[in-house]
Amino acid sequence: MKLYLVQHGAALAKEVDPARPLSEPGRQDVQAVANFLSGAGIRVERVWHSGKSRAEQTAQLLAKAVLPRGRIEQVGGIGPDDEVAGFVSDADVWEQDTLVVGHLPFLSRLVAWLVAGDPERELVGFLPGSVVCLERCDVDRWILLWMLRPDLLARE
Repeated sequence: MKLYLVQHGAALAKEVDPARPLSEPGRQDVQAVANFLSGAGIRVERVWHSGKSRAEQTAQLLAKAVLPRGRIEQVGGIGPDDEVAGFVSDADVWEQDTLVVGHLPFLSRLVAWLVAGDPERELVGFLPGSVVCLERCDVDRWILLWMLRPDLLARE
């Protein structure tokens, strides 16, 4: 099973729009990542997001590229300051490749928990729009396969 963890794209400042939707550069970055993932043949069975506007918009853009069937779902427990223990409590039964769009510091802590068993150990450097791909090797062991940051891709 593969788990794709995505930090939402760059959002507008609270002062501009309190809902903090994606900014135009954020939308462009996420679209470039979506195009890359599609071209690489990445497909998932489900896409989850936190429910915040910027995460939902990011999930919608990515789902068009990687979710051939199924639907986008809002899930709880993946907000910026949520505890990772609650989210991973049922990870041992996850079977479907899944893309999760969320926020920092939650995503960084999630990677650290799954790979190193320590949510405070920083292992990856997320930027808005970044994707980290983890693969489960057995019930409680995950490895980092790759990471893609939008600054590596040209905007279209």
